[in-house]
Amino acid sequence: MEERFEYYMPTRIVSGSGCVQKNASLFRVYGERALIVTGKSSAKNGALSDVEGVLRGNGQSYRVYDRIPNNPTVESVTEGARIARECGADFVVAIGGGSPMDAAKAIAMLARQDAKEGLFAHAIGEDVLPMLHIPTTAGTGSEVTQYAIITNDEKQTKTSIAAKSLFPQVAFLDGEYMKELPQDIAVNTALDAMSHAIEGMLSVRAGVFTDALARESLRLLLGERKALSEGTYTAESRQNLLHGSTLAGMVIANTGTTAVHGMGYSLTYFHQVPHGRANGLLLPAFLRICAKQIPQRIEEIYAAIGMGEEAFSAFVDALLGRRETYQDSLLRAYAEKASLNKNIKNCMVYFSEEDLYAVLKASLSK
Repeated sequence: MEERFEYYMPTRIVSGSGCVQKNASLFRVYGERALIVTGKSSAKNGALSDVEGVLRGNGQSYRVYDRIPNNPTVESVTEGARIARECGADFVVAIGGGSPMDAAKAIAMLARQDAKEGLFAHAIGEDVLPMLHIPTTAGTGSEVTQYAIITNDEKQTKTSIAAKSLFPQVAFLDGEYMKELPQDIAVNTALDAMSHAIEGMLSVRAGVFTDALARESLRLLLGERKALSEGTYTAESRQNLLHGSTLAGMVIANTGTTAVHGMGYSLTYFHQVPHGRANGLLLPAFLRICAKQIPQRIEEIYAAIGMGEEAFSAFVDALLGRRETYQDSLLRAYAEKASLNKNIKNCMVYFSEEDLYAVLKASLSK
Protein backbone atom coordinates (compact mmCIF):
# COMPACT_ATOMS: atom_id res chain seq x y z
CA MET A 1 0.00 0.00 0.00
CA GLU A 2 1.30 3.47 -0.88
CA GLU A 3 2.47 5.46 2.13
CA ARG A 4 1.18 9.03 2.07
CA PHE A 5 2.78 11.79 4.10
CA GLU A 6 4.07 15.35 3.89
CA TYR A 7 7.31 16.85 5.12
CA TYR A 8 7.98 20.58 5.45
CA MET A 9 10.70 22.49 7.30
CA PRO A 10 11.59 25.92 5.90
CA THR A 11 14.02 27.06 8.63
CA ARG A 12 17.65 27.54 7.67
CA ILE A 13 19.94 25.85 10.22
CA VAL A 14 23.45 27.10 10.98
CA SER A 15 25.44 24.99 13.43
CA GLY A 16 28.79 25.01 15.21
CA SER A 17 30.87 26.88 17.75
CA GLY A 18 30.70 30.63 17.22
CA CYS A 19 28.04 30.30 14.51
CA VAL A 20 26.27 33.51 15.63
CA GLN A 21 29.35 35.71 15.24
CA LYS A 22 30.52 33.92 12.09
CA ASN A 23 27.19 34.53 10.37
CA ALA A 24 26.54 38.18 11.21
CA SER A 25 25.40 38.78 7.64
CA LEU A 26 22.30 36.63 8.27
CA PHE A 27 21.10 39.19 10.81
CA ARG A 28 21.72 42.14 8.51
CA VAL A 29 19.21 41.14 5.84
CA TYR A 30 16.15 41.32 8.11
CA GLY A 31 16.12 45.04 8.83
CA GLU A 32 17.51 47.87 10.91
CA ARG A 33 15.82 47.29 14.29
CA ALA A 34 15.59 44.07 16.29
CA LEU A 35 13.61 43.02 19.33
CA ILE A 36 15.55 40.46 21.36
CA VAL A 37 13.18 38.16 23.26
CA THR A 38 14.85 36.21 26.04
CA GLY A 39 14.91 35.20 29.70
CA LYS A 40 17.42 36.25 32.34
CA SER A 41 19.84 33.35 31.75
CA SER A 42 20.99 34.48 28.29
CA ALA A 43 22.93 37.31 29.92
CA LYS A 44 24.92 34.65 31.81
CA ASN A 45 25.60 32.09 29.08
CA GLY A 46 27.06 34.57 26.59
CA ALA A 47 24.33 34.30 23.96
CA LEU A 48 22.90 37.77 24.57
CA SER A 49 26.28 39.52 24.44
CA ASP A 50 27.14 37.67 21.21
CA VAL A 51 23.89 38.78 19.57
CA GLU A 52 24.31 42.36 20.81
CA GLY A 53 27.86 42.41 19.43
CA VAL A 54 26.68 41.19 16.03
CA LEU A 55 23.87 43.73 15.85
CA ARG A 56 26.13 46.60 16.87
CA GLY A 57 28.73 45.47 14.34
CA ASN A 58 26.07 45.46 11.65
CA GLY A 59 24.95 48.96 12.60
CA GLN A 60 21.55 47.63 13.70
CA SER A 61 19.66 48.94 16.72
CA TYR A 62 17.90 46.67 19.18
CA ARG A 63 15.82 46.48 22.32
CA VAL A 64 15.88 43.62 24.84
CA TYR A 65 12.67 42.17 26.25
CA ASP A 66 13.70 39.71 28.98
CA ARG A 67 10.51 39.39 31.04
CA ILE A 68 9.39 36.01 29.68
CA PRO A 69 8.28 33.68 32.50
CA ASN A 70 9.10 29.95 32.50
CA ASN A 71 5.72 29.22 30.95
CA PRO A 72 4.86 32.23 28.77
CA THR A 73 1.53 33.89 29.41
CA VAL A 74 -0.83 35.80 27.15
CA GLU A 75 0.06 38.94 29.13
CA SER A 76 3.80 38.51 28.55
CA VAL A 77 3.49 38.04 24.79
CA THR A 78 1.00 40.89 24.52
CA GLU A 79 3.47 43.17 26.31
CA GLY A 80 6.29 41.96 24.05
CA ALA A 81 4.23 42.72 20.95
CA ARG A 82 3.49 46.21 22.27
CA ILE A 83 7.21 46.82 22.75
CA ALA A 84 7.98 45.47 19.27
CA ARG A 85 5.55 47.96 17.75
CA GLU A 86 6.77 50.76 19.99
CA CYS A 87 10.41 50.34 18.93
CA GLY A 88 9.52 49.69 15.30
CA ALA A 89 11.12 46.25 15.26
CA ASP A 90 11.80 44.82 11.80
CA PHE A 91 12.59 41.36 13.12
CA VAL A 92 12.78 39.29 16.31
CA VAL A 93 15.75 37.43 17.78
CA ALA A 94 14.78 34.72 20.28
CA ILE A 95 17.40 33.48 22.74
CA GLY A 96 16.77 30.77 25.31
CA GLY A 97 14.84 27.59 25.92
CA GLY A 98 11.32 26.79 24.82
CA SER A 99 9.65 29.61 26.75
CA PRO A 100 11.46 32.58 25.11
CA MET A 101 11.37 30.90 21.68
CA ASP A 102 7.65 30.12 21.89
CA ALA A 103 6.92 33.58 23.25
CA ALA A 104 8.91 35.16 20.42
CA LYS A 105 6.63 33.52 17.85
CA ALA A 106 3.49 34.87 19.49
CA ILE A 107 5.14 38.30 19.83
CA ALA A 108 6.24 38.31 16.18
CA MET A 109 2.68 37.51 15.14
CA LEU A 110 0.89 39.91 17.50
CA ALA A 111 3.23 42.75 16.51
CA ARG A 112 1.68 42.58 13.02
CA GLN A 113 -1.80 41.12 13.59
CA ASP A 114 -4.68 42.36 15.74
CA ALA A 115 -6.04 39.30 17.57
CA LYS A 116 -9.23 40.99 18.79
CA GLU A 117 -10.95 37.65 19.31
CA GLY A 118 -8.14 36.50 21.62
CA LEU A 119 -4.81 34.79 21.02
CA PHE A 120 -6.14 31.23 20.96
CA ALA A 121 -9.13 31.98 18.72
CA HIS A 122 -7.20 34.13 16.26
CA ALA A 123 -6.75 32.81 12.70
CA ILE A 124 -3.02 33.42 12.20
CA GLY A 125 -2.17 35.12 8.93
CA GLU A 126 1.03 35.37 6.91
CA ASP A 127 2.12 38.80 8.18
CA VAL A 128 4.60 37.92 10.95
CA LEU A 129 7.90 39.58 11.85
CA PRO A 130 10.89 37.50 10.64
CA MET A 131 12.54 35.48 13.43
CA LEU A 132 16.03 34.22 14.18
CA HIS A 133 16.18 31.66 16.99
CA ILE A 134 19.11 30.68 19.20
CA PRO A 135 18.31 27.74 21.51
CA THR A 136 20.30 27.59 24.75
CA THR A 137 18.82 24.28 25.92
CA ALA A 138 18.51 20.95 24.08
CA GLY A 139 14.85 20.13 24.46
CA THR A 140 11.96 21.86 22.81
CA GLY A 141 13.11 22.09 19.20
CA SER A 142 11.05 25.28 18.96
CA GLU A 143 13.72 26.78 16.70
CA VAL A 144 12.46 24.54 13.87
CA THR A 145 8.71 24.30 14.53
CA GLN A 146 5.60 26.32 13.78
CA TYR A 147 4.24 25.90 17.31
CA ALA A 148 4.12 28.26 20.27
CA ILE A 149 2.89 26.83 23.57
CA ILE A 150 1.27 29.51 25.74
CA THR A 151 -0.37 29.27 29.17
CA ASN A 152 -4.15 29.30 28.82
CA ASP A 153 -5.57 30.43 32.17
CA GLU A 154 -9.16 30.31 30.93
CA LYS A 155 -8.90 26.56 30.31
CA GLN A 156 -6.27 25.99 33.03
CA THR A 157 -3.79 24.33 30.72
CA LYS A 158 -1.17 25.09 28.07
CA THR A 159 -2.42 25.63 24.53
CA SER A 160 -0.57 25.51 21.24
CA ILE A 161 -0.97 28.12 18.54
CA ALA A 162 0.38 27.06 15.16
CA ALA A 163 0.80 28.31 11.60
CA LYS A 164 3.41 27.91 8.89
CA SER A 165 4.13 31.62 9.23
CA LEU A 166 5.47 30.95 12.75
CA PHE A 167 8.48 28.97 11.52
CA PRO A 168 11.67 30.93 12.28
CA GLN A 169 13.72 31.99 9.27
CA VAL A 170 17.07 30.93 10.80
CA ALA A 171 18.17 28.74 13.73
CA PHE A 172 21.68 28.99 15.19
CA LEU A 173 22.88 25.85 17.01
CA ASP A 174 25.86 26.43 19.31
CA GLY A 175 26.24 24.03 22.23
CA GLU A 176 28.63 26.45 23.94
CA TYR A 177 25.60 28.35 25.21
CA MET A 178 24.68 25.25 27.24
CA LYS A 179 27.99 25.25 29.13
CA GLU A 180 26.52 26.62 32.37
CA LEU A 181 23.18 24.82 32.08
CA PRO A 182 22.08 23.39 35.46
CA GLN A 183 21.91 19.60 35.50
CA ASP A 184 18.16 19.45 36.23
CA ILE A 185 17.44 21.61 33.17
CA ALA A 186 19.82 19.56 31.00
CA VAL A 187 18.01 16.37 32.03
CA ASN A 188 14.49 17.77 31.72
CA THR A 189 15.10 19.21 28.28
CA ALA A 190 16.74 16.00 27.03
CA LEU A 191 13.69 14.05 28.22
CA ASP A 192 11.49 16.51 26.34
CA ALA A 193 13.46 15.93 23.14
CA MET A 194 13.29 12.14 23.59
CA SER A 195 9.55 12.42 24.07
CA HIS A 196 9.23 14.42 20.84
CA ALA A 197 11.11 11.80 18.83
CA ILE A 198 9.19 8.89 20.37
CA GLU A 199 5.78 10.54 20.10
CA GLY A 200 6.61 11.48 16.52
CA MET A 201 7.11 7.80 15.70
CA LEU A 202 3.70 7.07 17.26
CA SER A 203 1.83 9.81 15.41
CA VAL A 204 -0.72 8.95 12.74
CA ARG A 205 1.19 11.46 10.60
CA ALA A 206 4.53 9.65 10.89
CA GLY A 207 6.27 8.84 7.62
CA VAL A 208 9.56 7.53 6.34
CA PHE A 209 11.23 10.97 6.55
CA THR A 210 10.11 11.77 10.10
CA ASP A 211 10.96 8.23 11.25
CA ALA A 212 14.49 8.66 9.89
CA LEU A 213 14.88 11.96 11.74
CA ALA A 214 13.41 10.49 14.94
CA ARG A 215 15.78 7.52 14.89
CA GLU A 216 18.80 9.76 14.38
CA SER A 217 17.54 12.07 17.14
CA LEU A 218 17.27 9.16 19.57
CA ARG A 219 20.70 7.87 18.55
CA LEU A 220 22.26 11.23 19.38
CA LEU A 221 20.28 11.82 22.58
CA LEU A 222 20.69 8.32 24.04
CA GLY A 223 24.27 8.23 22.85
CA GLU A 224 24.84 10.84 25.58
CA ARG A 225 23.13 8.86 28.35
CA LYS A 226 26.41 8.60 30.29
CA ALA A 227 26.82 12.38 30.17
CA LEU A 228 23.18 12.88 31.20
CA SER A 229 23.51 10.38 34.07
CA GLU A 230 26.76 11.82 35.40
CA GLY A 231 26.15 15.49 34.60
CA THR A 232 29.50 15.80 32.83
CA TYR A 233 29.36 17.24 29.32
CA THR A 234 32.00 17.82 26.67
CA ALA A 235 31.65 20.29 23.82
CA GLU A 236 30.81 17.34 21.57
CA SER A 237 28.15 15.95 23.91
CA ARG A 238 26.46 19.35 24.20
CA GLN A 239 26.37 19.68 20.42
CA ASN A 240 25.05 16.12 20.06
CA LEU A 241 22.22 16.85 22.50
CA LEU A 242 21.40 20.08 20.69
CA HIS A 243 21.36 18.36 17.30
CA GLY A 244 19.19 15.57 18.72
CA SER A 245 16.75 18.12 20.08
CA THR A 246 16.56 20.02 16.80
CA LEU A 247 16.00 16.82 14.84
CA ALA A 248 13.16 15.91 17.22
CA GLY A 249 11.70 19.37 16.63
CA MET A 250 11.83 18.73 12.90
CA VAL A 251 9.90 15.53 13.57
CA ILE A 252 7.02 17.06 15.54
CA ALA A 253 6.83 20.03 13.16
CA ASN A 254 5.39 17.45 10.77
CA THR A 255 3.82 14.83 13.06
CA GLY A 256 2.65 16.77 16.11
CA THR A 257 2.72 15.23 19.59
CA THR A 258 0.47 12.67 21.26
CA ALA A 259 -1.15 11.93 24.61
CA VAL A 260 2.05 12.31 26.64
CA HIS A 261 2.02 16.07 26.09
CA GLY A 262 -1.72 16.27 26.72
CA MET A 263 -1.33 14.61 30.13
CA GLY A 264 1.78 16.56 31.04
CA TYR A 265 0.20 19.99 30.64
CA SER A 266 -1.82 19.62 33.86
CA LEU A 267 1.30 18.73 35.84
CA THR A 268 2.97 21.90 34.57
CA TYR A 269 -0.05 24.18 34.96
CA PHE A 270 -1.19 23.08 38.43
CA HIS A 271 2.08 21.90 40.01
CA GLN A 272 4.82 23.74 38.08
CA VAL A 273 6.44 20.46 37.06
CA PRO A 274 8.89 21.39 34.27
CA HIS A 275 7.49 20.37 30.90
CA GLY A 276 10.25 17.91 29.97
CA ARG A 277 10.17 16.30 33.40
CA ALA A 278 6.40 15.86 33.10
CA ASN A 279 6.89 14.03 29.82
CA GLY A 280 9.60 11.85 31.32
CA LEU A 281 7.40 10.90 34.24
CA LEU A 282 4.70 9.62 31.88
CA LEU A 283 6.63 8.15 28.98
CA PRO A 284 7.46 4.61 30.25
CA ALA A 285 3.87 3.82 31.31
CA PHE A 286 2.57 5.33 28.07
CA LEU A 287 4.83 3.05 26.01
CA ARG A 288 3.75 -0.02 27.99
CA ILE A 289 0.10 0.59 27.08
CA CYS A 290 1.01 1.26 23.43
CA ALA A 291 2.95 -2.03 23.34
CA LYS A 292 -0.25 -3.99 23.98
CA GLN A 293 -1.79 -2.75 20.72
CA ILE A 294 1.16 -2.07 18.40
CA PRO A 295 4.01 -4.25 19.71
CA GLN A 296 6.01 -4.18 16.48
CA ARG A 297 6.08 -0.37 16.37
CA ILE A 298 7.14 -0.19 20.01
CA GLU A 299 9.93 -2.70 19.31
CA GLU A 300 11.12 -0.38 16.54
CA ILE A 301 11.16 2.52 18.99
CA TYR A 302 13.15 0.58 21.59
CA ALA A 303 15.58 -0.46 18.86
CA ALA A 304 16.05 3.23 18.02
CA ILE A 305 16.51 4.01 21.72
CA GLY A 306 19.16 1.30 21.94
CA MET A 307 17.75 -0.49 24.98
CA GLY A 308 14.71 -2.53 25.96
CA GLU A 309 11.67 -1.53 28.00
CA GLU A 310 13.12 -2.36 31.43
CA ALA A 311 16.47 -0.72 30.76
CA PHE A 312 14.86 2.42 29.34
CA SER A 313 12.44 2.70 32.29
CA ALA A 314 15.34 2.29 34.72
CA PHE A 315 17.36 4.94 32.86
CA VAL A 316 14.46 7.42 32.97
CA ASP A 317 13.84 6.66 36.66
CA ALA A 318 17.49 7.32 37.46
CA LEU A 319 17.38 10.66 35.66
CA LEU A 320 14.13 11.71 37.35
CA GLY A 321 15.00 10.77 40.92
CA ARG A 322 12.10 10.81 43.34
CA ARG A 323 8.80 11.01 41.49
CA GLU A 324 5.98 13.42 42.28
CA THR A 325 2.81 11.76 43.56
CA TYR A 326 -0.78 13.00 43.63
CA GLN A 327 -4.14 12.01 45.05
CA ASP A 328 -6.29 9.73 42.94
CA SER A 329 -8.99 12.38 42.55
CA LEU A 330 -6.47 14.74 40.92
CA LEU A 331 -5.22 12.03 38.56
CA ARG A 332 -8.79 11.35 37.43
CA ALA A 333 -9.37 15.06 36.86
CA TYR A 334 -6.16 15.32 34.82
CA ALA A 335 -7.18 12.29 32.75
CA GLU A 336 -10.47 13.99 31.96
CA LYS A 337 -8.65 17.18 30.94
CA ALA A 338 -6.20 15.26 28.77
CA SER A 339 -9.04 13.40 27.03
CA LEU A 340 -10.21 16.74 25.59
CA ASN A 341 -6.80 17.56 24.11
CA LYS A 342 -6.65 17.39 20.32
CA ASN A 343 -3.42 15.38 20.32
CA ILE A 344 -5.27 12.31 21.63
CA LYS A 345 -6.51 11.66 18.09
CA ASN A 346 -2.98 12.08 16.75
CA CYS A 347 -1.70 8.81 18.24
CA MET A 348 -1.59 5.41 16.50
CA VAL A 349 -3.12 4.01 19.71
CA TYR A 350 -6.40 5.48 20.89
CA PHE A 351 -6.23 6.46 24.58
CA SER A 352 -9.60 6.57 26.32
CA GLU A 353 -10.01 8.61 29.48
CA GLU A 354 -9.57 5.38 31.45
CA ASP A 355 -6.32 4.63 29.58
CA LEU A 356 -5.04 8.11 30.35
CA TYR A 357 -5.90 7.61 34.00
CA ALA A 358 -4.04 4.29 33.96
CA VAL A 359 -0.87 6.03 32.69
CA LEU A 360 -1.17 8.79 35.28
CA LYS A 361 -1.84 6.31 38.09
CA ALA A 362 1.09 4.08 37.13
CA SER A 363 3.37 7.11 36.93
CA LEU A 364 2.23 9.36 39.80
CA SER A 365 0.02 7.46 42.25
CA LYS A 366 0.49 7.97 46.00
